[in-house]
Parts: sequence; structure tokens; C-alpha cells
Amino acid sequence: MAAPNPSPLARALLQQCLRARLQVKPAEPGSEARWVEIQRGLIIYVCFFKGASEDIIPQMVNTLLNVKLSENEGGKYVSVLDLPGSILVIPQATLGGKLKGRSMQYHANIEKEIGLELYSKFVIQCERQLAANAKCAEAGVVLKHGTYGNRQVLRVDTNGPFTHLIEF
Repeated sequence: MAAPNPSPLARALLQQCLRARLQVKPAEPGSEARWVEIQRGLIIYVCFFKGASEDIIPQMVNTLLNVKLSENEGGKYVSVLDLPGSILVIPQATLGGKLKGRSMQYHANIEKEIGLELYSKFVIQCERQLAANAKCAEAGVVLKHGTYGNRQVLRVDTNGPFTHLIEF
């Protein structure tokens, strides 16, 4: 009999996109809203749980950037690095929610300060892996990211709701 799965330390939702635009700063009196935008590539929504540490980040980055989800011109599935495609990372605390009655609860989510630190390190490691990939550098693909702890407006053009959930 197999042992039950331990609680995850992080959860990521991957969604391929043709274009995505994320508001990273809302409009305020005297200033317009700020947006980041990517073209064809991958959106990574990420949530960290209590007990997560930076030890998990290399595994997450390697897995998420190398999973073969994107379809190339020949119809073969390749990683976002092999496509090559751009990446949009979005912090998504709601991925940690559990339904209790008719309400969602987020008791398993990591503390905000620690989550911000892990999210920042995750983004930096993704940027490094993207920059180290010759195919991505040559194609000029980019990594953009959202603002941790803020609600953000997202606009996505996709060729299908092709989403995958991966736990670590």
C-alpha cells in the first residue's frame, strides 16, 4: 500500500498563450496604469505553501520551463525554451485555496513576506535560465512578471484553455 502524498510545498498552473498583458500597477491620480506584455509563450501562475523554502525553486524552474506543452510549427510538443517563447510569471495565492462549506480558505498559504522572497527568487532563476538559452536569446523572447501581493488585471489571447496544474 502506497503512502499518502505529502502536502505540496508549491503549486503552479501553466497556460500557453498567443499574447498576454498584465497590469502590474493600477492607475492613480496623476499616473496611468502600468502593464507588462508578452507575445507567444507560457503563463506561469505560482503559489507557495507553508513549509516551502528556496531549496524547491531550482526543481520548479527546471520542471516548468522544460515541460513539453507548446506546439511548434511541425505539430510536435516542445518546451517554452525550445519553442522559443516568452514567459509571464504571475503570483497567484488563490491556487492555495481549499473549499470549506461554500467559502474558500487559504490557511496552507505561506506567510506573505516569505512568499514574496520565494517569488522573487523564482523569477530571478527563471530569468537566468531564459538568458542562458541560446535559442531564446537569439529569438529575443522575454520574461515579464506580476507584482506579489496585488490584484492584477490580466488579458490573455490563447488558442485554447490549455492549462496544466503541477505540484511540488
